[in-house]
Amino acid sequence: MPLLNSLAGVVIIGALSLLGALSLLLRDKWLNKIIIFFVSFSAGALMGGAFFHLLPEALEKENSFVVFTYLIIGFCLFFVLERVLRWRHCHDEACETHEHLGWINLIGDALHNLIDGMIVFAAFAVNPALGVVVVITIILHEIPQELGTFGVLMYSGFSRSKAVLYNLLSALTAIIGVFLAYILQLSGNGSIDVFLLPFASGGFLYIAASDLIPEIHKDRNVLKSFISFIIFILALIFMFAIKFYFEK
Repeated sequence: MPLLNSLAGVVIIGALSLLGALSLLLRDKWLNKIIIFFVSFSAGALMGGAFFHLLPEALEKENSFVVFTYLIIGFCLFFVLERVLRWRHCHDEACETHEHLGWINLIGDALHNLIDGMIVFAAFAVNPALGVVVVITIILHEIPQELGTFGVLMYSGFSRSKAVLYNLLSALTAIIGVFLAYILQLSGNGSIDVFLLPFASGGFLYIAASDLIPEIHKDRNVLKSFISFIIFILALIFMFAIKFYFEK
């Protein structure tokens, strides 16, 4: 069941790569106005997922020193991915984009999706409720990410059809991640969730704190900034409410 649930989860997540195509239906000015609110909710959801769900579950299985060591490893790896592969959510019209950046962005996104697939399986292997929470968290993050990724590909010279196609192919690596995690579990080398849950927490916290929140700070409009903060808090409350609902 964890395998089937995980595959269903990553297929749903992968379908969000089509959001890039849907963004073409929106005028640029309207898209630029609403994307910051998606980013705000995503940041809150990632932090809530890490602090309210993944870390508490990991701390029940392993001592705090090991858990936070894995968390730092996850944080650092996502830092390396962003620095070396230049994997970045570009919502700024003035950002520099070239053809090679589009390909690098796809490589980084594929690796990220691979890790997501492993994380989803690890969560479902613990219990279905945690798996659902992780899928929801990743979905909320994928909305602004896929919009941003599609924008980078377009600015890099990709045609609309190729941008959608390559985005879909990149999303398929999540399925590989699910099977990879499944094989690792079958190998009997310990429980993979002991590593992947805090590792995912580190990745979630890095994305929220280093990528998404700085994007929110770029907006100078006082009203939009206030609304963004409220949405961020609502996302935290939403993730807390999900935990309360499942535990009850």
